[in-house]
Amino acid sequence: MKISYAFAMATAMLSSVALASDNNNITIGLITKTDTNPFFLKMKEGAMLGATVHGVKLLTAAGKQDNDYASQIAAIQSMVAAGATTLLITPSDAKAIVPALDEVRAKGVQVIALDSPTDPISAVDALFATDNYKAGELIGQYALAAMPLRFSGQPLKIAMLDLSAGHLVGARRHNGFMKGLGLQAVGADSSELSTAPVILCSGYSEGAEQQGYEVMANCLKAHPDINLVYTVNEPAAAGAYKALLEASKEKNAMILSVDGGCAGVKNVREGKIAATAQQYPLTMAAMGVDAAVAYARHGKKVSGYVDTGVTLIADKPMPRLSSKDTQAGLNACFGAK
Repeated sequence: MKISYAFAMATAMLSSVALASDNNNITIGLITKTDTNPFFLKMKEGAMLGATVHGVKLLTAAGKQDNDYASQIAAIQSMVAAGATTLLITPSDAKAIVPALDEVRAKGVQVIALDSPTDPISAVDALFATDNYKAGELIGQYALAAMPLRFSGQPLKIAMLDLSAGHLVGARRHNGFMKGLGLQAVGADSSELSTAPVILCSGYSEGAEQQGYEVMANCLKAHPDINLVYTVNEPAAAGAYKALLEASKEKNAMILSVDGGCAGVKNVREGKIAATAQQYPLTMAAMGVDAAVAYARHGKKVSGYVDTGVTLIADKPMPRLSSKDTQAGLNACFGAK
């Protein structure tokens, strides 16, 4: 029987009293993009669980929205001043926060990026993250298999609801989706958004429901016959579905997404989203806390990229494409793989 990470962490607490007493002086910082997206809330939960098990002090901060790097820079400085020896961060801007990270790393602080890489990637010691290109590729492959079954004979007419300009995570999901769909796309190291004649409209959702709704509503005004909708995450997908519903087009288009949060998986179960690629932010953060404690105790920094896994979630499986159903998705939503 599979044991959830949260259960395992709680069990570990029973045997961690002695260890915790040795770790009382360890301080770790977690800086997320926002405190509203369920993805980052689950990441915070994972870090808090890890901090409780290890008996360390956890400082947390977040931007006001996805691109609020100024708040992240302020948090970097204040957390290090407060004694943090490791920072776990989901960068709001891959380049803008690099000078602040360079400054604290020069002081011996370990920095681990969670979910989103910096630019350059070498601006942090390690990255614990989903393979976002693969996540996009999985839902693209699903669309390639499912579209002929649902819309037989109809040519592809695609709307792309992306994250933001120049964002590497968003670009990886976008380009992976195109590759999975059999369209020409740049590779995983590019922040360029590939395009194709079948993509009739696109826009930046900023990963938010309201912006996703606005992009989709505007798209439908110009192209009411859209039949395939890529969304960078499930809040954007929820907004896209709302726009389709208002236009009485919800049965005329298939929505694909990435995240695998509990609300998103429920939307797959209800047929609002055809399939999603599930990530595991709780695992990212819990692993980050483990690495932070190891560095504080033994002085050895973690390095390189750690793939924290991705799973295709769909209730209508496609031949030769590995997936799990929504019950499995709900059992693991934003938790351990």
